[in-house]
Amino acid sequence: MAEYTRDEIFNLLKEILVNDFEIEADSIEGDANLFEDLEFDSIDAVDLAVRLQEFTNRKISPDDFKEIRTIDDVVDAIEKLIEE
Repeated sequence: MAEYTRDEIFNLLKEILVNDFEIEADSIEGDANLFEDLEFDSIDAVDLAVRLQEFTNRKISPDDFKEIRTIDDVVDAIEKLIEE
């Protein structure tokens, strides 16, 4: 898989959140909590996991996914998957 910078991953994630989840672009910041700030529910979280699997061509482990709370956590998880 091609190498991505952290900023590129963040921008791709932001694009997914705006287009697929109708989240305001201005509210997407690294420390934004998916559930509290962006009003994600468990179904949104599963949908996001599926989109990330499509992007990385790798499966996110349920344990790793449970740790994801913020935008930065998602970027970290994508970086980890890409490096594997």
